[in-house]
Amino acid sequence: MPAGVQGESVARNYAEALLTLSRKADDAAGWGTMLRQLVDAIESDETLRQFLDTPRVGAERKSAVLTAALGDRVPHLFMRFLQQLVNNRRQMLLPTIANEYDTLLDASQGIVHAQVTVARETGDDERAAIATRLSSVVGKKVVPHLTIDPSILGGVVVRIGDTVMDGSLRRKLGVLRRRMNTGRA
Repeated sequence: MPAGVQGESVARNYAEALLTLSRKADDAAGWGTMLRQLVDAIESDETLRQFLDTPRVGAERKSAVLTAALGDRVPHLFMRFLQQLVNNRRQMLLPTIANEYDTLLDASQGIVHAQVTVARETGDDERAAIATRLSSVVGKKVVPHLTIDPSILGGVVVRIGDTVMDGSLRRKLGVLRRRMNTGRA
């Protein structure tokens, strides 16, 4: 279910609270893994997803099932977080909360994710070079997520958040074409 702008804002607040709790437990990465595993379980199990989503089952029952399933496998504060989420009827925001949590954790560690579009498949050396170059430009560790789009012809297009850096051959040829059409060299 898409969270929407308001849902993303609420999810970010929950993610911030969970990150605070995880830091108190000195296991922010571990809690992120637990959260992602829970989300994966919900997304892969239609029965579980419907159970958590249905308004016909009360928050107490949902909390009891989650506690029975996870109670001895997750830290007490993590379980209390999940119970509060269910009590506030926000459990279906878990995928968005997990994404926000990952983003907040990465940001706190100086890591940013970049969507990088290339014209052709790249090898490990090229991927490492792209990551190194972007990291030096941005001033943070960049984790590139590559997609292939032959229509850019060559070069790369990079999106980090709202910033787009278009170094594609297609764009460069377009600029050259416009300059030639206007008579400017």
